[in-house]
Amino acid sequence: MAPDRFHLTTTTGGAARVLNMMEDYLQTEWPDLDVWLTSTTEQWAVIALQGPKARDVIAPLVEGIDLSSEAFPHMAVREGTICGVPTRLFRVSFTGELGFEINVPAAYGKHVWEQVWAAGQAHGITPYGTETMHVLRAEKGFIIVGQDTDGTVTPYDAGLDWAVGKKKPDFVGKRSLARPDIVASGRKQLVGLFTDDLGEVLVEGAQIVADPGQPVPMTMIGHVTSSYWSATLGRSIAMALVQGGFDLMGQRLHVPMPGATIGVTVVKPMFYDPEGSRLNG
Repeated sequence: MAPDRFHLTTTTGGAARVLNMMEDYLQTEWPDLDVWLTSTTEQWAVIALQGPKARDVIAPLVEGIDLSSEAFPHMAVREGTICGVPTRLFRVSFTGELGFEINVPAAYGKHVWEQVWAAGQAHGITPYGTETMHVLRAEKGFIIVGQDTDGTVTPYDAGLDWAVGKKKPDFVGKRSLARPDIVASGRKQLVGLFTDDLGEVLVEGAQIVADPGQPVPMTMIGHVTSSYWSATLGRSIAMALVQGGFDLMGQRLHVPMPGATIGVTVVKPMFYDPEGSRLNG
């Protein structure tokens, strides 16, 4: 927000845990830093406005912020007012669509929600909940930490190694990423799965095998982490952690289930708008 002031966002349920971790590092590893951490979670109400018409909905309500994609690109934040209320407006999306997260003082949350809702009527606005959000984020290949990952998954395993500052001389976790077992071959990696039957929705947590004809107990090479029916794509989609998954693109695997074994094809875990044109519109 300024050269010496930062606003850190995280999933609401993990805010206290993240703050505790940062406090621990500040007090034990870098006590010499002139830094203070303050939780403002309860001070803000956040409204996620997503979809190709999101900009059109809030444009009449916002003052002091240029909403154009050139002036306000994806992953940027701007300060101004909305409905006459001070706002921190974040250009972020967990749906794969053009999105804004409207941050306003908590006491004004209901008021701004009602104004946005009213402004959206002419555009066919609709509220959406967590289940819809889960489907939308999976279509885009956005992960949920703790569901599509666990304590063993590295950024590389999740296809997120681009987010690691490899040129930095040091950072928290760098030593761990260089351990022999972390860079060894055959690690479980996050991939997408398409079922042979478009209408078959895999069960989350189901195990995956290479050869369904092998004797029991079979050798499990991975498991399904997320699985949904995608109305947009007209088929089921799934994400999975599979041993050596990055090298298995286009290959068929199998998911043994009670009464049937489901055939799947390994694909990249980004099923919709891989070029990001909708996200950056």
